[in-house]
Amino acid sequence: MKKIIYILSILLVSVSCNKESVDTIVINANTYTVNAEFDKAEAFAIHNGKFIAIGSTEEIQKKYQSDNIIDAKNQTIVPGLIDAHCHFYRMGLQQQKVSLEGTKSYDEVLEKLVAFQKEKNTTFITGRGWDQNDWNVKEFPTKEKLDKLFPTIPVAIGRVDGHALLVNQAALDLSGITKNTKVSGGEIITKNGELTGVLIDNAMDFVKFPKTSKREAIQGLLDAQKISFSYGLTTVDDAGINKETIELIDSLQQAKNLKMRIYAMISGDNQKEIDYFINKGISKTDRLNVRSFKVYGDGALGSRGAAMRKPYSDRDNHFGALIYTPERYQEIAKQIANSEFQMNTHAIGDSANTWLLKTYKDVLKNAKNRRWRIEHAQIISSEDFKNFDNILPSVQPTHATSDMYWATDRVGKERIKGAYAFKKLLNNYGKIALGTDFPVEQVNPFLTFYAASIRKDINNYPENGYQMENALTREETLKGMTIWAAYANFEENEKGSIEVGKFADFVILSQDIMKVDGPKISKTKAVSTFVNGEKVY
Repeated sequence: MKKIIYILSILLVSVSCNKESVDTIVINANTYTVNAEFDKAEAFAIHNGKFIAIGSTEEIQKKYQSDNIIDAKNQTIVPGLIDAHCHFYRMGLQQQKVSLEGTKSYDEVLEKLVAFQKEKNTTFITGRGWDQNDWNVKEFPTKEKLDKLFPTIPVAIGRVDGHALLVNQAALDLSGITKNTKVSGGEIITKNGELTGVLIDNAMDFVKFPKTSKREAIQGLLDAQKISFSYGLTTVDDAGINKETIELIDSLQQAKNLKMRIYAMISGDNQKEIDYFINKGISKTDRLNVRSFKVYGDGALGSRGAAMRKPYSDRDNHFGALIYTPERYQEIAKQIANSEFQMNTHAIGDSANTWLLKTYKDVLKNAKNRRWRIEHAQIISSEDFKNFDNILPSVQPTHATSDMYWATDRVGKERIKGAYAFKKLLNNYGKIALGTDFPVEQVNPFLTFYAASIRKDINNYPENGYQMENALTREETLKGMTIWAAYANFEENEKGSIEVGKFADFVILSQDIMKVDGPKISKTKAVSTFVNGEKVY
């Protein structure tokens, strides 16, 4: 008997020795690989941070062995999710400020400010997230109540889209803003000839905010990472950050404190930074990619700053505005076109989209594979869709389900037909990159999936979906959040799908988003998030 056991042990050792040792094996999974065939798989092996084999549980276990075997128990796995347009650093900083998201009235905003100041006792109150469109009185607030509550402490609180600020008189005085202050590419709103405290777009640049400390910046990045990992995000495209922030991100990544992969869009608002990075050239590590500029074309629809070809339907003789002159966009675009960098421009109104598409076409001269992006691409004139044949659309599906209650009032029944037209944009370019624009919208990428494919809010409204002719299929949506988003970043060969040789970035989900009933999609959770095969959540 002892002899038989000894022989069996020898055979087992022999079989084991024929297997290749790897860092991690995942088995019994319902895996959507998002490869070219959109294949499914049961198992995969990971070594040195990359996928080295994908197949059935039997195939993987027959060839590989590991001290770390994850039995997925038939849970759904998808590639690490990519947010193709967000404000990662800004969201992190916001964790250190008063949050006004979800407020249902101006009085509720004021209550939150008072409570925040009682707890923090700051010398300058800042925050973000109010949206007058969610209030019963859907008008911009004014500063009178702020002045009474905070007569000596400056207050500057941003609208949810980041394109409007409400400030009190103390902040106006500190910043030297008067009713005679001139602004281009924005607006200082007055009423009866007096300042209301509302500043739109470029007018916000006059406000003298306190400088963020390095400690606050680091904590903001770490807070943003923790939140993002909890939702299954493994790469974020941070839309518009400066040299100082990029260098801080790089140092934290090199020290292995920041593990999030970041596609950094350099802010194109500063000519010195444009010159600096173009002279430096593209900078790329496994976790940081610096090869694009983010430029603002116009403001937001909610604050009526989006540049329209005809007046707003709900405000006579008001067109919104471009942030810069058409000549300035030409200058910026020509400089970037003569480099290897990508240009990604915020364009919401139909006029802004027309100008930017024309500018892109003029300077690119049909050059292929430049992957220049229009960020938001929100309202498009019917004749402009064809111009996306060589320009990549980068959209945020939850904007459609957030704006649908009032967007028609802004632009009218005809123009709204060319708004949030994700399917039409996809058909013209062949790919579409999907993001959230957080913290303008929630970080949650499963709300993105729901809004893109089901086109309803979380209360299952409207019953038949919003402009369903422009809904994406679930397969298209998952691609837009993985492989197509990676393509938009020139990273499709290293991430965006579960394939041999790519980074082992993946997410285990609480349910199968490709099959679960539509209304249940928004309830999906990230069970575990992995970057480079390492469990980070």
